Amino acid sequence: MKIEKLTPAFKDYLWGGTKLRDVYRKPCDFDKVAESWELSTHPAGESRISGGEFDGMTLNEYFKAHPEVLGENVRRFDNFPVLIKLIDAKSPLSIQVHPSDEYALEHEHEYGKTEMWYIVDCDPGASLYFGVNRAITPEEFRKRIEDNTVEEVLNRAQVHPGDVFFIEAGTLHAIGAGILICEIQQNSNCTYRVYDYGRLGADGKPRELHIEKALAVSKLTPAEGAGAVPEEKAISGGSAARLGQCKYFTTDRYTVDSEICLDVGGCSFMSLTAVKGSGQIIGPENTVEFATGDTVFIPADTGAVTVKGKSALVAVSVKGE
Repeated sequence: MKIEKLTPAFKDYLWGGTKLRDVYRKPCDFDKVAESWELSTHPAGESRISGGEFDGMTLNEYFKAHPEVLGENVRRFDNFPVLIKLIDAKSPLSIQVHPSDEYALEHEHEYGKTEMWYIVDCDPGASLYFGVNRAITPEEFRKRIEDNTVEEVLNRAQVHPGDVFFIEAGTLHAIGAGILICEIQQNSNCTYRVYDYGRLGADGKPRELHIEKALAVSKLTPAEGAGAVPEEKAISGGSAARLGQCKYFTTDRYTVDSEICLDVGGCSFMSLTAVKGSGQIIGPENTVEFATGDTVFIPADTGAVTVKGKSALVAVSVKGE
């Protein structure tokens, strides 16, 4: 099977900016391009194949026609386990939390969401919220939401390009203003909004909060894994770093100085999102050109793949249990 370039779905949430269109060349005419769903089978925004034999086909259609491209490790899941986004936060996102699989399946009839953030770019001094800064009780949490002081008990972390945050289900969080993120997450769109700074939605009304559900799923003790700087290891032609891993996805960063070789075996597909630079991805059957912001899908069992050029790539696959 050939390597496929993808076209994302887009979201125009009120906090979004224009970098994805103006800097990363995303073909979208929204006034605000808050998110591009780069690798997605979720019904709220499916990505598509761009060019070649399957041009215009949704990923769901492609996977149903050719399930072998997913790899052995994906077969244990009821649905495709991963969703990858680029997120441009011109304004801060709401303070929110995602439920576990168990809670979400019972109450929302979809899976929960564990996710990770890779900071692609940010304004000087930009920050985000990650967990609480001390243990709090559910009663204090509720009161602080009601009297608009919840930010006082959240852990604020300054960010820099290359930082990594692993956000387990139940962790309170919010992306701050001036941050561009590559988000790798479970294939879910289940979010409970806790606090939204008093903002109004497009209809002129305050956006809905989900306080009772948030109280039921939030972890109210400080979280681990904030702002980790991944360890870089030299490989031929560049370097590699493990960014994060869970049962749903494994994420690596490859820095290409000239040319690197990757092996995509039968256990899992590999996706590559270019967060910097440009080049070529050369497989046994075809070659795909890429630039900053592009995402490609490499089918399982492709074998040896060569990446040429000068770039930084976020690679996602699914490892065995």
